[in-house]
Amino acid sequence: MTHDPTELVIFDCDGVLVDSERIYCRVDREVFASLGAEFTETEMVDLFVGSPHDLLTSIVEERRGRPLEPDWQAPFRQRYEDALDAELTAVEGVADVLDGLAVPYCLASNGSHASIRRNLGRAGLLDRFEGRMFSARDVARGKPAPDLFLHAAAAMGVAPERCAVVEDSPYGVRAARAAGMRAFGYTGGLTPAARLTGPGTVVFADMRELRGLLGAGLS
Repeated sequence: MTHDPTELVIFDCDGVLVDSERIYCRVDREVFASLGAEFTETEMVDLFVGSPHDLLTSIVEERRGRPLEPDWQAPFRQRYEDALDAELTAVEGVADVLDGLAVPYCLASNGSHASIRRNLGRAGLLDRFEGRMFSARDVARGKPAPDLFLHAAAAMGVAPERCAVVEDSPYGVRAARAAGMRAFGYTGGLTPAARLTGPGTVVFADMRELRGLLGAGLS
């Protein structure tokens, strides 16, 4: 199969640039349990990695059997911040990949602009993405809808078919496919390969492989 040359690489943030999903899943599980919603470790990965906030909330509400308060996360925010401050690092090899890319790149995340900036700053990657960070808060629908990736591509001036997306969640891979972009599913974190495999998607486990995988499509 041939592809249009890649002119833009769009990276997800959590789990792709920064190794945060392990931290989020652990703290999420503790928080959800305190709210009366118990989940196994496998369920945490399958249901929540890369999920939009409204979906996460609805799943927790269904499991606990009653609604959550509108700002239910507020009492727990410092717990997340403390864990991220203590533990968050860049995904191994990603800085070298970014520095070696032959085409422009940007970031598109379901997270808020504030959380994106904090996590990139903790991992020493913020300066590489200044002016090229896009959040689901910028569009009507986050992933798995294609809106965010299409918005990022338009802002960067690149046609969707000339974009490659690097994701670690089924929600993100689905969004990339729906946007008509090449998808690269990273399995070096929590999500198993079977959850990312599908049409138009290359699955890989070591971030340092990415440049070689993109190589044939780089203009």
